[in-house]
Amino acid sequence: MTTDADRSPYVDAVIVMNSRSGDNKVDRFGLIEKAEQLGAHVLLTSQDRSAAQLARLAVQSGAQRLGAAGGDGTVSAVAAVAAETNRPLIVIPAGTRNHFARDLGLDTKDPGRGMDALVDPDTILVDLGMVESRAFINNVSFGMYADALLEPDYRTAKARSFASVAPLYLQGQRSVNATLDTPTETIESPQMVLVSNNPYHLATIRHLGQRFSLGTGLLGAIIVKRQPDPPPPVLITELRHDLLSSGHAQVPGSGLFVYCATEVTLLGLGERTLMAAIDGEPAELDLPVTCRIWAGALTVHLPKNRPGIPAEPRT
Repeated sequence: MTTDADRSPYVDAVIVMNSRSGDNKVDRFGLIEKAEQLGAHVLLTSQDRSAAQLARLAVQSGAQRLGAAGGDGTVSAVAAVAAETNRPLIVIPAGTRNHFARDLGLDTKDPGRGMDALVDPDTILVDLGMVESRAFINNVSFGMYADALLEPDYRTAKARSFASVAPLYLQGQRSVNATLDTPTETIESPQMVLVSNNPYHLATIRHLGQRFSLGTGLLGAIIVKRQPDPPPPVLITELRHDLLSSGHAQVPGSGLFVYCATEVTLLGLGERTLMAAIDGEPAELDLPVTCRIWAGALTVHLPKNRPGIPAEPRT
C-alpha cells in the first residue's frame, strides 16, 4: 500500500481513499489491494491530509488520472482538483449514500467494480456546480439542512440534529436571510433553498431525487417558502406537467418553487454571510452568493460493465 504521500513519480492513476467512509467499505471490500493489483497508487486521507490536499499532491507528482474512494464529500473534493487540472476522474462508491456515483450509473452495492475503469474505460463529460469558487457534484443548500450540520452531534445522530432544527423552520421562526429571483416571482426569506448540479427528478416517487443526466448544462433549484395557511397537497402529475411544459413549476399555495437555470443568486437581507451545506459539508459564504453551472467541466472514466442510468419515466 502506498502510504507515503510524498513518493514520486506517479505514472498514471492515483486513488485517494477515505477509509472512514461508509462504515469502512475501503477495508471491507479490499479496495486498496484491488487498486494496487490494477496498477494504481493509493493515498489514504487522515487528520493531517485531506482528500483535496492529496489529490493536488498526486497531480504535482505526475498523476495522469485521479480516483476517489469514499463518500460524496471525498469524491467532490477530488473531482474539483480533477476538473481544475484537466485530469479524468475515477469514482469508487465507498460512502454511505453515493448519490453522485448512483447518478453516474455505477454499482453502489459493489464499490470494487468502479475500479474496472482503470482498464479500458468508457469516457464521459459531466457538469459541475460552482458556488463562488467552490465546486459541488451534488448540491449546495441553505436553511434547515445547513443549520443541522452545525449541530455538535450531527455526525453521530443525524435524525436528532434535524429534529432539533426542523421545527424552527417549519413554524417560521427561522429562515434563509436572503432573497431570490425565480422565473415567476421574487422570494424573500424562504425556509430552504437547494441548488443542485443538474435537476433532480421530482415527478415520480420511485425515482424522487435522482438525476437522469449530469450533462444538461443546468442547475436545478428547489425553494420552500412557508405559507400562512396549511398548503394543499402537491400533486405529482401537476408538478410534472409544469416542469415538462415550461422548465419551472410553482404549485399554488404550497410554497414550493422548482426551476432550472444556469445561475442562481441569493441576495442578502442585511447580513454579510450565509451558512450553507456544500455536498454535505458546512461552509460560511459571503453574500451575495451566486451558484453557476460549469458545463462539461469534468471528464469521468467509467467501467464498461456497470448497471447504468435507467430511462427517465415518461408517464
